[in-house]
Amino acid sequence: MTASSALVENWRRHLALDRRRSVHTVRAYVATAERLAAFLEAHRGEAVTQAMLARLEQADVRAFLTARRMDGIGNLSAARELSAVRGFLKFAGGEEGRVPALKGPRVKRGLPRPISPDEVVALADDIAETARDGWIGARDWAVLMLLYGAGLRIGEAVGLSGDVLPLGDTLRVTGKRNKTRVVPLLPQVRQAIEHYVALCPHAMERQAPLFRGARGGPLSPALIRRAVQGARGRLGLSERTTPHALRHSFATHLLGRGADLRSLQELLGHASLSSTQVYTQVDAAHLLDVYRNAHPRA
Repeated sequence: MTASSALVENWRRHLALDRRRSVHTVRAYVATAERLAAFLEAHRGEAVTQAMLARLEQADVRAFLTARRMDGIGNLSAARELSAVRGFLKFAGGEEGRVPALKGPRVKRGLPRPISPDEVVALADDIAETARDGWIGARDWAVLMLLYGAGLRIGEAVGLSGDVLPLGDTLRVTGKRNKTRVVPLLPQVRQAIEHYVALCPHAMERQAPLFRGARGGPLSPALIRRAVQGARGRLGLSERTTPHALRHSFATHLLGRGADLRSLQELLGHASLSSTQVYTQVDAAHLLDVYRNAHPRA
């Protein structure tokens, strides 16, 4: 194993075990570290070692980001790449390590795009009705109800195991960084899950996935995304109608009905309140649309 490979592998273990980052985050950050190491080896003409990384200058990091720009990445991807580079250099450089000061690209933060409750129901209905088997339709309906009715991320929903059964009034969910939270379970959501369980042809074991694929394996989030994509085309819904939009809708509709930000932060599993505050902008935007459409002087 080369010195650079060892550094990247240590970085991967640090992210996964010490920082408890999600599988997706670990994969993305490790990929950035591998790209950086390959670039620096060619750019500086020397092996990538801890000592070399500790000596990096601002120009080296800027050259890497310029190369990534030439690959076609935009501002948001460049900002994420820079964040991953900073983390890797701070870790890999050891006690002597330093991160060259470099200002990231300006990223305009987009607002989440909620969809209406009627659209949620129409979407779930269409997916359930067009499924090739009744139990698969019930499965997809239950997953979508968890996204909209409990605010789960799609990965959290498909990651549930049989040990959540029998269902009660709340559900314990494992989210990002393996953090757990308790979310209320509406009667309609509980009934949707129980209906799926009753129809599912695969045995519900405590340590096995709750939601199964057609052959009994774990349900892939990609299957739900494809089902939503097909349904929105049949229903004429906009491209913003995605599984994650159901979670946005859950948050926006709760906030619009008086939920406070701290409670919403807990329900969504956000580590920072700033991640939740974006929904106040969504609600304000909705109110402005209502005003413009209804007020005679607007």
